[in-house]
Amino acid sequence: MQITWLGQAGFLFEKNGKKILIDPYLSDSVAQKLNPKSVRRQPIDEKFLALTPDVIVITHNHLDHYDPDTLKHYITEDSEITILCPKSVWGNLRKRDKNNYVQFDVGTEFTTCGIRFEAVKAVHSDDYAIGCILDDGEKKYYVTGDTLYNKEIFQALPDDIYAVFLPINGVGNNMNATDAKRFAKNCGAKHAVPIHFGMFDNLSPEGFEIIPEIYKEIILER
Repeated sequence: MQITWLGQAGFLFEKNGKKILIDPYLSDSVAQKLNPKSVRRQPIDEKFLALTPDVIVITHNHLDHYDPDTLKHYITEDSEITILCPKSVWGNLRKRDKNNYVQFDVGTEFTTCGIRFEAVKAVHSDDYAIGCILDDGEKKYYVTGDTLYNKEIFQALPDDIYAVFLPINGVGNNMNATDAKRFAKNCGAKHAVPIHFGMFDNLSPEGFEIIPEIYKEIILER
């Protein structure tokens, strides 16, 4: 699996020619529509807007995760994408077109492109927020989505997570770095990668002590 961090909480997962986007935020919508102070600090790499995804996963209904200005580049009347999203997003996004809109709530599993996707609990200000586990048959990758540290989350997690991707910004009902360290340890992941920093703030992952050396390249594997 090749994994590319797109900034904020966005990812591109690629395997066997299939492309999976998770929470892509490739616009300046938050500043333009919600908070003028939240101007993106990372430039947009437009090559990611030109790709054709096979699957899009949206974890919750906040603009830096569910961004119509980004999604319009991928989701059209003629596209045929599997879109996995919780109820709070599904009701707004689904249309009568060729795309497959799957209501992806906690406990739901959906298999496509040779990967099993599982929605797991997240504790955030969107009551329908989820995390997502991707199982490609070789390794399990866990994107927590936006969440606070909550003991109930661990009850449904597998015990063989290869990598966890988790927020460290500590505001907006997200874990801070201290709690993210505990979360990474308690979920048993072999690798832990901090995300959700540096887009609207000057936070640094320095001090997140369990970052493996390979994190420096953002891409875990090729």
